[in-house]
Amino acid sequence: MRRLSLPSLKLSVGEIVEIRSKAEILATLDGNGKLDGLPFMPEMLKHCGRQFRVYRRADRTCDTITSTGMRRMRDAVHLEMIRCDGAFHGSCQAGCLLFWKEAWLKRVPTSGEIENGTDISASATCTDARLLQMTHGLSPNECNDREIFSCQATELLRATRPLSPWDLRQYCRDIYSGNITLRQALRAIFWRVFRVTRTIAGYRLQIWFYNAIQRVRGGHPFPYVQGQLKKTPSQKLQLHPGMVVKVRKPEQIAATLDTGNCNRGLFFDVEMTSYCGGTFTVLRRVERIIDERTGRIVTLPGDCLILDGVYCKADYHHACPRSIYHYWREIWLERTDR
Repeated sequence: MRRLSLPSLKLSVGEIVEIRSKAEILATLDGNGKLDGLPFMPEMLKHCGRQFRVYRRADRTCDTITSTGMRRMRDAVHLEMIRCDGAFHGSCQAGCLLFWKEAWLKRVPTSGEIENGTDISASATCTDARLLQMTHGLSPNECNDREIFSCQATELLRATRPLSPWDLRQYCRDIYSGNITLRQALRAIFWRVFRVTRTIAGYRLQIWFYNAIQRVRGGHPFPYVQGQLKKTPSQKLQLHPGMVVKVRKPEQIAATLDTGNCNRGLFFDVEMTSYCGGTFTVLRRVERIIDERTGRIVTLPGDCLILDGVYCKADYHHACPRSIYHYWREIWLERTDR
C-alpha cells in the first residue's frame, strides 16, 4: 500500500486552514499512525473538517525529553486553541499544544478561488483501531503492570533532528513566517550569548550591565531567582477553576524555593517571572501528566495549578513556539477579591 503524499503548504502565522477528513489523514500515515515520525493522535480526530487559524509554525521546538536544546521539525504548525485533552492518554492534564503536519491541513480558498481536489485513492495503511493501539508503547505486562503511553510529546525526538543554537537560519525562518519579530529574534540571540559567556566576563558584572540596559528600555530586570532553603514550605489557598489569583513578586517566590529553585519538587522556571504581579484566572488543578521520558503517568505531589492564558513565551528559551503551560504552587499565588 502506498501513502498519500502531499506538497508542503508553507503556511504562515494567521492563515486559516481546514483540517482534512479522517480518510485523507489516515492515507498520509504509516502503519504506526505516524508521518515523518510524528504521531497523529486519536484526540485530534474530533477536529477533522473544522477550520482554524495558524498560531505558530513548528519549524523548531524545545527538547523537553533530554534537555539538549532546540530540535528541527519540518512541515508542521500549531493551530490556535487546539491543545490535547488527554482523553486517550490516561486523562493526562498537561494540555500540550498539538503539532499538525501540513499534509493534514488544506488552505481555505478565498472568495473567487476554486479548491483543488485531493486524490485520496491511496490505500490507508493505518486505521482508527491502529491509532488507538499506538497510544500505548509497551503493554502493561512488559513494564511491571504500569501503562506506557505514546504521544507527540514522548515521540518528539523521533520526529525531529538536533538544531544548533548558532544556526541563525532558524530565526530567519521564524521572522519570515510571522512567528517572531526581528526584535524578538535579536533578543533571543542576545540572551543566548549572554548566558554562554556568563562565566567568562564575570557574572555579577553581566547582571549589572543587563539591568542597566533594561532600565533604559523599560524592560524587566534580570529574571533569574535563586532559592536557598533546604526544606520548602507549602500553603493551602483552596483554589478552584474560575477563581482569580495574583502571582506573587519574584523575591516572595524565591523565599519558597530550595537551592534547585524547586518548591516540593516543582521547578520555578525563569519564564514564569514575567507573570509576577499579574492577575489571572485558575484554569484547572493538575494531578496527573505523562512523563515524556518514560511514557508513564505520574501523579504530581501537592498542589499544582494551571492559570488561563499563562504559558511559556520562550523569552529566555530561544523563542520556542510550543507555548507549554506553566505549573504553579498555591504558595506562589494570592487570592483576590475580584
